[in-house]
Amino acid sequence: MSILEAILLGLLQGLTEFLPVSSSGHLAIFQNLFHIGEGVDEMFLFDILLHLGTLISIFAVFYKDIGKMIVEAFRMIGEFFINLVCLIKKQPRKRIIRTGYRKFVIMIIISTIPTGIIAILIKDTVKAAGATLIMPGIFLLINAAMLFIAQTITAGNATPKEASYLHAAAIGVGQGFATLPGISRSGTTITSALLCGFGKKFAIKYSFIMSIPAVLGACVLEIGDAVEAGVSFEISYLVGMLVAAVVGYLALKLTMLVVKKRRYIYFSIYCAVIGLVAVVASFFVK
Repeated sequence: MSILEAILLGLLQGLTEFLPVSSSGHLAIFQNLFHIGEGVDEMFLFDILLHLGTLISIFAVFYKDIGKMIVEAFRMIGEFFINLVCLIKKQPRKRIIRTGYRKFVIMIIISTIPTGIIAILIKDTVKAAGATLIMPGIFLLINAAMLFIAQTITAGNATPKEASYLHAAAIGVGQGFATLPGISRSGTTITSALLCGFGKKFAIKYSFIMSIPAVLGACVLEIGDAVEAGVSFEISYLVGMLVAAVVGYLALKLTMLVVKKRRYIYFSIYCAVIGLVAVVASFFVK
């Protein structure tokens, strides 16, 4: 892969990862149209590194919340062991989950479980779909319908304290199926969060922070598989990842504005058009 191709794909990833239009769908269409990469496994490795780049963007935007969650997570672990000692000594125990941030941590863990299970189960399907033009096109049409529904949703006002663990699991299921190329992860999780009654600000924050363990897990598993398969690493991959990180930061800021203003309809129309183009093109492009 050339440096120019990596830059273009990094730009595409950064722009589409956070906007509700599916970065994986766009990457799959772009790769199949221009025949970039020598094989599905090679491009799958590059896609993961691009996602790692946009993951850096999430840390840059939500570093305060992420920092607080990490601190509270370690405190909860410490209090868990203290409670074990109290249980043995038959002393009163502390209530561990007593703040919004602590409940936020548990909800993210709960969301990650169904996401991981579904992602593993449909892993081969995701790879196969990404190697075609027609499947990302079909999934983009489905994504367009979902965004149209999101346009009609009235946001609630639920915060971590009011949200339930069942809501967390449901949003995790949505994130799992959003690994399909053409289904937007941010669009799916934000729409699911709004349907669960989350406030707009909390829905945005939850959607992007919950992607962190999923993306990190995918990076560890898939990079390991790629190394075992003998897929070589190229410097152009690193360039693409850095471009995705910078552009992703700007796109994330724009997405937060889009959700607050509720302008999903424009993205719904866009996904419908691109989806139709991809489906039609699949009958002419080999």
